[in-house]
Amino acid sequence: MDNFLELVSQVWNRGFLGIDLGSIISSLAVILIAFLFRGFVISVILNALGRLADKTESKIDDEILSALRKPIGLIPVTVAFYLCTLILPIEGLVGDIATNIVKAFVIFTIFSALSNAVKPIFVALSTSAWLTASMQMWLERASRFLVWVIGIAIILDIFGIQIGPLVAGLGLFSVAVALGAQDFFKNLIAGILIIGEHRFQPGDRIEVSGQLHGIVETIGFRSTVIRTFDTAPMTIPNKDLSDVKVVNHGDMINRRLNWKINLIYSTSVEQLESIRTEIKEYIINSDDFVSDPDLDPVVRVIELGASSIDILIVAYSDPVGFAAYNEVKENLIFNIMKIVKANNSEFAYPSTSLYVESMPK
Repeated sequence: MDNFLELVSQVWNRGFLGIDLGSIISSLAVILIAFLFRGFVISVILNALGRLADKTESKIDDEILSALRKPIGLIPVTVAFYLCTLILPIEGLVGDIATNIVKAFVIFTIFSALSNAVKPIFVALSTSAWLTASMQMWLERASRFLVWVIGIAIILDIFGIQIGPLVAGLGLFSVAVALGAQDFFKNLIAGILIIGEHRFQPGDRIEVSGQLHGIVETIGFRSTVIRTFDTAPMTIPNKDLSDVKVVNHGDMINRRLNWKINLIYSTSVEQLESIRTEIKEYIINSDDFVSDPDLDPVVRVIELGASSIDILIVAYSDPVGFAAYNEVKENLIFNIMKIVKANNSEFAYPSTSLYVESMPK
């Protein structure tokens, strides 16, 4: 029995890699406790900070606290790893590596918190007139990327990795990549110009070169996604959008309606005057159209065509959305048809008169 106890003592003291089992078990227990009480620690810290945030009227501190939930959860784990370096009898190179790992955890926790705090900060700034949705998205991504670049640089420095030669090497690599990625940088610059010039934003309805028509969904670093009216998403490189004519219907204040209706030649002058007057009165009295002296509707007889008397109708509608605008057009068509019928006239259609001088015998 004594020999068995002595054997157990030897195994206990010898442990693993010269570290006694007591220290190893204690370290594992610390890590286990950290993970078990991680949720409790998060709740305690967030509740304490939440009480401070409740004293302010701003919502940005509440959003930041919500974003910091995961980084705060890393605190007990980082503390546990630090306690393990104190419990375990590690020295020399192994001890230095363990200490550096703890430092790296601390840096990772800090910069994870900074990265998560970027989004609520830009959400709070989104009320600014100069910061559009696309610009907010780009600045948010660039800021998070910059935060992590600085954080990784600090972690590399902790482990003694020289950043200068690494940056120089990456510089040469970047030149080689840039030569083969010219289209990417063209698209990137085009995307910056699109956002900077406020050509269009996500949610705008645009028309590209009179062919593509749809709703802008996202403006990315390389391409823009437009969802066409058949609901199919179309991805277009930014450089292709910067070099063509783009009509942004989302920026329209009003929408112009420019029509020409054709009436039969048997329509009298009195009928024409009555039809013209009634159509104009409908447009003026309708809530669908703009009541602005500078945008008065135009309803005029403009031409004696080949097979019809032509009346020009120009008006500006308040609704500019696709569905609402088409509803306005439909209502106007129905009322024009009623007015023409009420005045005993008809719409003309292209026709050709054939005069025969004599019939063959």
